[in-house]
This record gives sequence, C-alpha cells and structure tokens, in this order.
Amino acid sequence: VQLQASGGGLVQAGGSLRLSCVVSRGTFSRYELGWFRQAPGKEREVVARISRSGGATYYADDVKDRFTISRHNAKNTAYLQMSSLKSEDTGVYYCAAEPTILTMSTWTRPSEYDYWGQGTLVTVSS
Repeated sequence: VQLQASGGGLVQAGGSLRLSCVVSRGTFSRYELGWFRQAPGKEREVVARISRSGGATYYADDVKDRFTISRHNAKNTAYLQMSSLKSEDTGVYYCAAEPTILTMSTWTRPSEYDYWGQGTLVTVSS
C-alpha cells in the first residue's frame, strides 16, 4: 500500500486548504484512514479519522468544527478540508491507513496505523 499526500501550502490565518491522500496498491475501501500532523519539535498527533465506509468520522478536540475528513472510495482518495486555520495548525500533515478496525482507545495512536504517506507541509501565517 502506498499513500501520497498533497495540497499543503502557505495560507493566512483564517484561510482554508484541502489536503488529499491518494492510496494505491491496495483495496482502498478496506482501510481505515487517519490524518496526523507534526509541528516542529513536537510529537506527531492525530487530527482526524474516517471509517472504511466513510460513515463514521472522529476529530481531535482542537480541530472539531473547523476540519472535515472525507473519502471517495471510487477514487481511492481521502480528503481533509481545513477551514478557519490558525497558526498552531502549522505542521507536516500525514495520511495513514490501517487495515484493522480501530477503537476509541486506539485511533489516536500513530503506532496503530500500518501505512503512511510522506507528508505535506501546511504553514499558517498570522
């Protein structure tokens, strides 16, 4: 399985960006997907997760009501729509895939995801 994230860039605070993650060499609909981010000098942290069907989504508290995760199984692509961006949203954003069903106690942990993309940099200027 290979993941390719894209869509990052420089944006002013209050602006929006949409990240994409294309998954190849695997059956896309069999994977739970997550978005993580890592700011300079900080640990990687979860941003959002989406179930295999797309019917369930979960968010970190600090991005709720601002970010939306979605997936298009026919296009093998997941998205992260980010709005009302803040300077603290700056970081490298990674998409990740996991073939087993995650639980409420495991979905936030990077170690629970088997496959990772290379990351895309998001810089929010204040």
